[in-house]
Amino acid sequence: MEDILARSTKLNYEVETDEKVNVLNKSKLNNFIISIATMRKIIILFGLIGLIVFTTNYAYSQEIKLATFQETAQVIIDKSLSKNVTASITLQSTSIQEIQIPADLEQKIREDTRVTAVVLTNQNQCVLGVFDQSCIIINIARDPADKNFPAIQNSTKRVAELFIAELNQTFDTDAKFNSIFINTGDKMGSAFETSGIISGVGTVSAVYTMPMEDTSSMYEKISVILLPKIIRESGGFYDVAKNLSKEEKSKMTFSIIPTGNKSLLQLKLSVDYPNTASSINEVSPLEFLKIDELKRSEYFSTGFYPLNSILQVGVLSPESTKISDVKGGIISTQIVQGEKIPKEITKNGWIFDPDEGKIIQGKYIFGEKKSIGKNELIFSLSGGELKTPQKPVYLDESIIVVIIITVIAIGAAIFYLKGYKK
Repeated sequence: MEDILARSTKLNYEVETDEKVNVLNKSKLNNFIISIATMRKIIILFGLIGLIVFTTNYAYSQEIKLATFQETAQVIIDKSLSKNVTASITLQSTSIQEIQIPADLEQKIREDTRVTAVVLTNQNQCVLGVFDQSCIIINIARDPADKNFPAIQNSTKRVAELFIAELNQTFDTDAKFNSIFINTGDKMGSAFETSGIISGVGTVSAVYTMPMEDTSSMYEKISVILLPKIIRESGGFYDVAKNLSKEEKSKMTFSIIPTGNKSLLQLKLSVDYPNTASSINEVSPLEFLKIDELKRSEYFSTGFYPLNSILQVGVLSPESTKISDVKGGIISTQIVQGEKIPKEITKNGWIFDPDEGKIIQGKYIFGEKKSIGKNELIFSLSGGELKTPQKPVYLDESIIVVIIITVIAIGAAIFYLKGYKK
C-alpha cells in the first residue's frame, strides 16, 4: 500500500512538474512571439525613418538654388548691320572670392559715385581712334558742371587717375593714358532693352592703352589672376572659352560694374565670324562655339543650380522673322515682371522672348541635365508677319565695341534673378 501511495505521489509530482514546464514554455513562446513582433515594429520604424531621411535628402538635393557665380554661352546673329556672328562665353559673379579682385579696389570703385564701369579689353578698336592696342577703359559719369571739352577732359582724367595704378597692378599691365572719349548714345543697349552703363549719353571714357596682346596668352594670364583654381579645374564653359581663345578672331574683355553694395564682375571671351549672318536660316549655336557638346561646370555639382548655366541666342534682322523647327523643345513659361519665366525649372528646353520680330532672343535652360548635344539645340528662322508693331532696330557703328561684348550678359544676369531670387 505504501508503495502504491509513493508511486502515486511521484506521478502527481511529475504531472505537476510537466504542467509547470508547459506553462513556462508557453510563457517563453509568448514572450518570444512578442519579441519578434516588437522587433518587426522597430525594423519597420527604422525603415520609415530611413525612408523619410532619404526622401528629405532627395527633396533637399532638388531645392532650387542660385549661386553668385554664373556661366553664359552666347551667340549673336546680326543680320542688320555688321552681318557678323559673334559667339562668346561669359563667366561672371558678384563675389570677389569667385572672381578675385582686391577687396579694397572693388570697394573704392563701387563707392565712387561717378565710376560706372572699368573695362580691360584687347579689342582692335576699344574706342574710336584707338587701333591695335589693348585698353583699360574707366567709364565715368559726366559732371553737369563741366560745360566744355577741356573741363570734361580734366574732370574725367582726375577721377580716372585715382584708379589706374591699382588696376595696372591687379591686371599685371602697364597701360598709359591715351585719350578721353565722350559717348553720344547707347542704341545697342536700347535695341536689347538693357542698361547703358557701359556707354551712353552722359558717360565719358578715360582710355589707357598698352601694346596689343595675343588673346590666348592674355586670357590665360587673366584667368589665373582672377579665377580660383577650383573654378578653372571644374571645366564647363570655362574650357569652351579657353579653347575659343585660340581662334584667330577671338578677343577678351573683363569688366567691373558697380551696382550698389556689390559689383558685377564679368570675364568674357568672344569670337567674330565676319559676313556669315545673312545666309543663316538654320541656327546651330554650338557650331560657333566649336564644340559638339556643351557641359556645365562641375562647380555646381554640390546642389541644384539650374539658372547658373545658360545658353543665349540673339538674332537681329532688318525684316520680321520667327522661329520654327525647334529641336530642343520649348518649355512652358509664365509672365513674371513682363518677362517669360519657366514654369518648371527642372525641365530642359528653350525660352524665346520674343519669338518673332526684328529681334529674337532665346535662352536654353539645362534643367537637371549636365550637358546638351549639338543636334539638340538646332532651330530654324523663317519670315513671318508681326502680330504687334515692334520698335525699329538702330545700330550705330560709333558705339564702343565693348557694348556688344558686355551689355548682353547684363540682360542675362537680370533673367537669372527675376522670379527666382527668393
